[in-house]
Amino acid sequence: LQQLPELAALRERGRSLRGQLRALEAEESDLEQKFYLGALQLPNRTHPAVPVGDQSQARLLEVVGEKAVFDFKPKGHLELGEGLDIIRQRRLSHVSGHRSYYLCGAGALLQHALVTFTLRKLLSKGFLPMTVPDLLRGAVFEGCGVQPSANPSPVYNIDPARFEDLCLAGTSEVGIAGYFMDHAVQLQDLPVRVVCSSTCYRAETDTGREPWGLYRVHQFTKVEMFGVTAAEHGTESEELLDEFLGLQKEIFLELGLHYR
Repeated sequence: LQQLPELAALRERGRSLRGQLRALEAEESDLEQKFYLGALQLPNRTHPAVPVGDQSQARLLEVVGEKAVFDFKPKGHLELGEGLDIIRQRRLSHVSGHRSYYLCGAGALLQHALVTFTLRKLLSKGFLPMTVPDLLRGAVFEGCGVQPSANPSPVYNIDPARFEDLCLAGTSEVGIAGYFMDHAVQLQDLPVRVVCSSTCYRAETDTGREPWGLYRVHQFTKVEMFGVTAAEHGTESEELLDEFLGLQKEIFLELGLHYR
């Protein structure tokens, strides 16, 4: 059997095909890298209703409630929080450095209460609760339009000598998007609505705007709404965005907040 000329010819053809395949796989890898790097230069599309330009081009669409008027000069949240001993942001250079803070007593309970309030609200609307990894690979960030390799980087990169290609997420959106990467969803199950409470880590490298209080800090807790829609009619994403906006307004209304 080993001497059959047909078998020898087939074996030779198999060796030839393997050689061709190796060459094609190397070419495919080069092309994939080339086009992937090119694709990273393409910006995300903006919503068609978004004005082009800087903040001066912004349009005020709606004002809900009325801004409170006081017969005295009101204090900011940091001054109030420090006076009540529920926020500590001073004298932390030896502990955690710039743009960090502690919440104590009622401050810590208030954060937990707001997270619980929002989670309960969204669970009652059919959202899928999820917890996500804080450490994710660079490709997941790139898929969300964030480039961890930028200089200065908008994200915290973990020491590559110890942990190859891992970054701290600035929003649970990155982890949720990673969950759906290469993941098939049945059409009848769409849209998928996900809610996640997570710790967000942000390098905040923009030194043009000085932080104040609990704004533009390096770490904070956030509740995220995330949706996955079909694209059968081209309107599904817009409809879910409007639904999310309505839920945000409902949350603000129930908290008794004035907003625009």
